[in-house]
Amino acid sequence: MIKYDLTKITTVIFDVDGVLSENTIPMDLNGNPIRTMNVKDGYAIQLAAKQGIRLAIITGGKCDSIQYRYSKLGVNDIFMGCAVKIEKYQEYCRQNNLKNEEVMFLGDDIPDYEIMKVAGCTCCPSDACPDIKDISTYVSPASGGNGFARDVLEQLLRSKGLWLSSAKAFGW
Repeated sequence: MIKYDLTKITTVIFDVDGVLSENTIPMDLNGNPIRTMNVKDGYAIQLAAKQGIRLAIITGGKCDSIQYRYSKLGVNDIFMGCAVKIEKYQEYCRQNNLKNEEVMFLGDDIPDYEIMKVAGCTCCPSDACPDIKDISTYVSPASGGNGFARDVLEQLLRSKGLWLSSAKAFGW
């Protein structure tokens, strides 16, 4: 269970590799990355978007499938190729008048460390690196790309009374 007042959270920001996808990146014959995406994570993401949670992605990776998949699910703000993620995080918070305590960040590795030191509620998957686990508000029993986002978003939506509260919950 996440030990944070989740009713304060208005915005959820995700990393991709190791968070929304597994820690492996298969390549096609042309060297293009192929990322797997969990359907239950996707369901929770689209429901959170429908219920008014602001969703964003800040990732170092670049892949057309990320933009395609997550924009279809309601993630409006997708920032790829971010070499220094904290800079994009600070800019995003400033542009959207967000306080750190309103932000939940889901990360798994050292490139996420600086954001996880400042975001209000930080969550990581079971297979995150030790340094990230040490500073996380919550370590999920699920691994990255295997229900981690679903676990966290379900807790968030339940805390706000938005999980099974309307017809929005029962469809895509």
